[in-house]
Amino acid sequence: MKTKATDTQQRDKLFTAVNTAVTYLLQSEVGQFENSLWRGMGVLAAAVNADRVRLWRNYRINKKLYCTQLYEWSEGAEPSQGKKITVEVSYDDDLPGWQEKLTKNECINSIVSKMPADKQKRFLAQGILSLLIVPVFLHNEFWGFVGFNDCHRERLFTADEESILRSASLLITNALMRNEMTQELTAALDKASAANQAKSQFLSSMSHEIRTPLNAIVGMTTIGKSASSIEKKDYAFEKIGIASTHLLGVINDVLDMSKIEANKFELSTVEFDFEMMIKKVVSVIAFRVNEKQQLFRMKLDPNIPQRLVGDDQRLAQVITNLLSNAVKFTPEGGTISLYARFMCDENDACKIEVKVTDTGIGISKEQQKRLFASFEQAENDTNRKYGGTGLGLAISRRIVELMDGKIWIESELGAGATFIFTVKLERASGESSEAESRPVFIEKTEPVRLLAVDDEQETLEFFKVFAQRTDLVCDTTADSREALKLLTGRTKYDLCFIDLRMPVMDGVALTRAITEALEVKPVIIIISAYDWNPIEQDARAAGVNGFLPKPLFVSDVVDCINKYLGVNKNAEGAAHKQAEEFPGRCILLAEDMEINREIVLTLLESARIEIDCAANGEEAVNLLKDAPQRYDMILMDVNMPVMDGLEATRLIRALDSKKAREIPIVAMTADVFKEDVKLCIEAGMNDHICKPIDFNEMLAKLKKYLK
Repeated sequence: MKTKATDTQQRDKLFTAVNTAVTYLLQSEVGQFENSLWRGMGVLAAAVNADRVRLWRNYRINKKLYCTQLYEWSEGAEPSQGKKITVEVSYDDDLPGWQEKLTKNECINSIVSKMPADKQKRFLAQGILSLLIVPVFLHNEFWGFVGFNDCHRERLFTADEESILRSASLLITNALMRNEMTQELTAALDKASAANQAKSQFLSSMSHEIRTPLNAIVGMTTIGKSASSIEKKDYAFEKIGIASTHLLGVINDVLDMSKIEANKFELSTVEFDFEMMIKKVVSVIAFRVNEKQQLFRMKLDPNIPQRLVGDDQRLAQVITNLLSNAVKFTPEGGTISLYARFMCDENDACKIEVKVTDTGIGISKEQQKRLFASFEQAENDTNRKYGGTGLGLAISRRIVELMDGKIWIESELGAGATFIFTVKLERASGESSEAESRPVFIEKTEPVRLLAVDDEQETLEFFKVFAQRTDLVCDTTADSREALKLLTGRTKYDLCFIDLRMPVMDGVALTRAITEALEVKPVIIIISAYDWNPIEQDARAAGVNGFLPKPLFVSDVVDCINKYLGVNKNAEGAAHKQAEEFPGRCILLAEDMEINREIVLTLLESARIEIDCAANGEEAVNLLKDAPQRYDMILMDVNMPVMDGLEATRLIRALDSKKAREIPIVAMTADVFKEDVKLCIEAGMNDHICKPIDFNEMLAKLKKYLK
């Protein structure tokens, strides 16, 4: 028979157990919480002689209440954690009557053998003879319950045990929730930290990408200001334009939010000219190469198709990054080389290999292993000595992998480095497997004969291949004295390409000798990888007709020949010119900004096309209503006052006129997100031109829709 002393001792035992369990939970670290919870549940089980303690949590599926076991402590009883009977247990189907009783905050204190026969089976299968189910409420909501099982005897838990275990269950659940909140907070802090790191990584990357073309723009502006000839100023303007275009591409990347999130890159597939892409890249880094007096070599495999399909901006980004690094880590007077070769046709795509080599500081084998990871550079003091973020190679690797290629390095510390990558690009429509040459327009019935003079064998090899592909005759020599003998002999040359810096006799001295020796001298073009501003006046006085920068591009050499020996004076050239004019055609320009209207009018001045202007969408709709047959095409800004371009397009398409339904409408807007382009198309527009306006893109749209 129990006495008051016995009851008091039992209560004290229970209180001590609860205190011990709570102490375990309060003192536990986040990573040790489950172990502390298990120990605490064991202390409570020992205090009431239970064989198993289980913690259950509620949730709803299609408005029906279910529970799943989260934690279990057991001793002398088979554990049931993770089994079917503890996962997605339905109150309606598996625990009838429990939901009604527990939601009233009433405990279930039962001997299994005294339950109805249909309820006994579930518990007897688990070896449970007696059970106490204590409901847990958090924020006045039925959160779940804690179950205490006796698998060795039949008994009812005492009122004191029920009361104290109710409090203990609530404390355990609160500790559990606090731990979950701590974990969520830690995860949120980690996520915020990662977001901050990603933001810093992104800003650093953009700083690098923006400053590189800006450097070219600033440098060429300085060169252009000090240039003494129109030709040199035009050259500087051309380079500024190319670098500005590259900078615009970087800004477009910033605006594309899908490329910002978690370093996700989406390739934008376009048709592009491979050589022109390389030319833009070289123009971006050329100023820095000249500044460090480095020698830049380049060789492009003539078997690479002229036009390819892929993301030229991203491909240019990779090559620019590799070349920029090569320049940065190579001392003054060093050599930078860029080689691109056609490897093979593979799965309907051209496999191309690009190699960038330098004579710089090199990279150790150990550092090469982690070189392509974010924020990594070759040595610990690299950032302090050379600057940079260590992001470029990681970004480059991702881009190359998206192009179904790979990137790697071959280097030794102190012996320079070679970065190699491969990509797969589709041939543009109409490109055959045979390499084609660029057209040369010459007004001569006799064969054109060229002479290339350079002490670099790579340059002479370039002209030999060029001559073979253009059906021109080209002699080459590495000796200026031999060149003078050839020029004063019986062979007559139309144009000479002469290197500026050669041993024995440099390019200017050789030109002077040619001018003195010949009554009718050929056109003489000085080629050089170095700035010719300091020698331009003397060179022209000696008889030099023009200058061509290294590295040499086929397109530049073709343009040079056409310029001095009769460019665009044949039928094909005239046809090309006529194709860029649209006499008798009229377009409607809807644009609210006066300066933007002026830009379009000026750009299309040479196209011989009539242009009517509207300051908003409403004016554009009314102009088309009044004269539907007058207009052949509409250039429509999107963001305008009174009526925007999308609404104006919808109203035009709804007009009771076949012309209104069929007239080409091209969006002309600074909204460049893919979602923005989609909205334009859904509104009824045919195409999209992004601002700032690229004249070639504008011309391509006119050709497309004004056939």
